[in-house]
Amino acid sequence: MTKLRFKPLSSNCWGDLTSLFGARGACGGCWCMWWRLKRPDFETKKGEKNRHALHDIVKSGAPTGILAFAGGKPVGWCAVAPREDYLRLETSRILKPVDERPVWSITCMFVARPHRRNGVTVQLLKAAVEHVRKRGGELVEGYPVEPRSDSMPDAFAYTGLVSAFRKAGFVEVLRRSETRPIMRFEIGGTATRAPRDRSQRN
Repeated sequence: MTKLRFKPLSSNCWGDLTSLFGARGACGGCWCMWWRLKRPDFETKKGEKNRHALHDIVKSGAPTGILAFAGGKPVGWCAVAPREDYLRLETSRILKPVDERPVWSITCMFVARPHRRNGVTVQLLKAAVEHVRKRGGELVEGYPVEPRSDSMPDAFAYTGLVSAFRKAGFVEVLRRSETRPIMRFEIGGTATRAPRDRSQRN
C-alpha cells in the first residue's frame, strides 16, 4: 500500500486539485459541485462555472475536503464538510437525515487512475475522520454504494464503496435503498444502527 500524506484543500493547494481533476473537473465538468447545487443550477454551471464556484468556496475558508499526495503529487480527493453545506442531501429522500445530530458528510471520492484499487480510498476515509476530529466534529457520515456486481464503472462509485468504508471503521446505520446505505463513524464512540427503512428504493 502506498504511503500517503494529506492536506485540507486551501488556496495554497488549489493548483494540486486542478491538476488531479484535469480539464473535465474529475467527471463531466462537475468540480465536486453536484451535491452543493440544485440540479438546474448544476446543469448550467458544468465546467468553468463550477470550477469558479468551488474556488470561491475554497477562498472563503469554508471546509471542502482533503487531498492525498504520493511522492509530492496529488493522487486522491475526498470531499467532506458539514452536512448542511450540501443542498442535495437536504432534498434527498434516500439520504435524508437519520436524526437531528450534527454530522460532517463525505460526498465524493476521486482517485487518479494509476492509484486506484491500491487502498487509497480507505486511507482517504481515515484521513477525513481525522480532519473532522481536528475541527471539533463528532460524527462523520458517508453514502457509499454497494453494487450488485463487480462490474460497476469507477465513475458510478464516486461516493465510495461500502467495503472501503467498512475497512475505515464506518458502520451502517440506515438503509433506505438496497444499494446505498448510510454509514457513520462516531469519533470517540460507536455509531448506533437505526432500523432498516424499506420505504424507499432506487
